[in-house]
Amino acid sequence: MVAKDNSMTGKTLSGLGNLIRLLPTGTVFVYQFLNPVLSNNGKCSTVNKYLTSFLIGLCGLSCGFSCFTDSYKGSDGITHYGIATLKGLWPSSRSDSASVDLSSYKIRVGDFAHAFFSMIVFAVVSLLDGNTVQCFYPSFQSTQKALLMVLPPAIGAVSSVIFVLFPNKRHGIGYPASSESSDSKS
Repeated sequence: MVAKDNSMTGKTLSGLGNLIRLLPTGTVFVYQFLNPVLSNNGKCSTVNKYLTSFLIGLCGLSCGFSCFTDSYKGSDGITHYGIATLKGLWPSSRSDSASVDLSSYKIRVGDFAHAFFSMIVFAVVSLLDGNTVQCFYPSFQSTQKALLMVLPPAIGAVSSVIFVLFPNKRHGIGYPASSESSDSKS
């Protein structure tokens, strides 16, 4: 029974790690840093609404795009990055890509699930941010408090289940390649 508990603990911690990895911290940091400036702390003019919308869209696309990036260690010992495609990994530099089988890094169904749900989680985080709520829908804050309280945990729970069902094996930009990362691609 102890081995089963360790296995469940390992799966739970692995799922939590996958959830944490799916929202790129750099993207969330950029959003949290620029949102108060671009939204004028929730007191938006038309220009502020356009700038904030552009920021949300750009950061959301960044969250989705990061799910299709991966890395590998070349024979030179340096970590190289690339974009997953239907044929394999498209490397950012051709210098050492011949020494690694890049066809094992093909896009999988799980990549699309991760991209979709990471964009949904980011959308919930960004669209329910206090400045964004005040900027785009100020009356919503007072009339729909229950939705503002329930939606983030509900989306987080659904996303967590999806991330556990489709574990992320990619080591995208900003995450180091593990020595077995090319062996785990199947």
